[in-house]
Amino acid sequence: MTLQEYDYARESPSKLAASCLLLALTMKNLGGWTPTLEYYSGYSAQDLHPLVKRLNFLLTYQPRDKLNAVRNKYSHRVFFEVAKVTPMDMLKLEETLTSS
Repeated sequence: MTLQEYDYARESPSKLAASCLLLALTMKNLGGWTPTLEYYSGYSAQDLHPLVKRLNFLLTYQPRDKLNAVRNKYSHRVFFEVAKVTPMDMLKLEETLTSS
């Protein structure tokens, strides 16, 4: 989704990928940012928090008329129906990020 959003073009691909991973881990309650992830990514969890919040905001307030083909593709069970995952509540995300 970030490929069509100009605001994300300035972010480094590695930071964007790390932030997406942290958001996914948080959304699915699979644990936080471990020392191993920090070591291999080069980013601390605190470095990623602002971008994670922006990504969740993008998921929450995405226009429904754009990217229908992409949404339909990733709503299929072959792709684990990731387009159907409900974004996190912004306050709960903030609480989860600051507590870790």
